[in-house]
Amino acid sequence: MDLLWFVLIGLVAGWLAGQVMQGGGYGTVGDIVIGVLGAVVGGVVFRLAGLSAGGGLLGSLIVATIGAILLIVVLRALNRA
Repeated sequence: MDLLWFVLIGLVAGWLAGQVMQGGGYGTVGDIVIGVLGAVVGGVVFRLAGLSAGGGLLGSLIVATIGAILLIVVLRALNRA
């Protein structure tokens, strides 16, 4: 059941990041991949900064979305280089 929540949060976070970054989304699979990788990136960044978005669904979604946005920024920068 935890894996299902992780995938669903990844899907929503990837979609939100695509909307914020004006990418329009990356399709269902792409949104899941961006969101799940973003959750990992966001978790690392928040931990290194000593921050916490709180527990639960909303906190996880916030961290994953911020991480996904950071991931998109880095990927776009690498594509331009």
